[in-house]
Amino acid sequence: MNREQLYAQILKKKSVLCVGLDSEFSKMPEHIKAHALKGEVAAMGQLFKGKARSIVEFNKAIIDATVPYCVAYKPNLAFYEGYGLDGIRALEATVDYIRTSYPEMFIIADAKRGDIGNTARMYAKAFFETMDFDAVTLAPYMGVDSVTPFLEYKDKWAIVLALTSNASAAQFQMAVKDGRPLYQAVIEEMMSISTPDNMMFVVGATKADKLAEIRTFCPDNFLLVPGVGAQGGSAEEVIVNGANDHAGLLINSSRAILYADSSENFARAAAKVAQTTANYDR
Repeated sequence: MNREQLYAQILKKKSVLCVGLDSEFSKMPEHIKAHALKGEVAAMGQLFKGKARSIVEFNKAIIDATVPYCVAYKPNLAFYEGYGLDGIRALEATVDYIRTSYPEMFIIADAKRGDIGNTARMYAKAFFETMDFDAVTLAPYMGVDSVTPFLEYKDKWAIVLALTSNASAAQFQMAVKDGRPLYQAVIEEMMSISTPDNMMFVVGATKADKLAEIRTFCPDNFLLVPGVGAQGGSAEEVIVNGANDHAGLLINSSRAILYADSSENFARAAAKVAQTTANYDR
């Protein structure tokens, strides 16, 4: 998906919400967890069993309920890889379901990969060709050659970690390099090898006070902003401080939406939270 297509969806839905599909079996409603005990089931063109079955059922319900109110989905790969091959198959089926049922949606692989040379090239192939994600999150610690293979794909995006929402982020990201905080050096270096059409940056919602500053040296790129909801970030503050002329934001919320309710009405509750989380009417 290219930049104009993404912006068109934002304007159409009046939303910059990205729903994080951090689908954790232990937090799912009991009636969904019970599906894991019922053997194999055909879903989304494949057979699933055990916890993978519950993940597929849960994701499908969340997606169907929230799709009117968001423009992107972001599966966190750890929540699928943790269940082995069945979890990976559930991830693939989830992406396939979104692609088939809601092709207008932007899909991010929250993988935080970071390696060089042929390894980075194969990661890019895995996420962009084999699994058909629109974007992948990347850790830039190993330098620009760990990112450049991802920039070779048309209408695909590298999303580089810059200033994250976790409390210990300051240990490295706020360190001063050549008179600049490291997160600024990372952003400016990555901007030198990319364009706003294929590069985004991760800036945590808990660092909303830094967004206006970041916009002074990163005016045109989209920012993926996690940390709204369970981590305490404010979507309103993010939009005020971080929006640009083309929105320029994807505000992610995961737990606050996924686990808004633990009853059989969980999907309806998720939709209600999604509807009010990251409205964008400009």
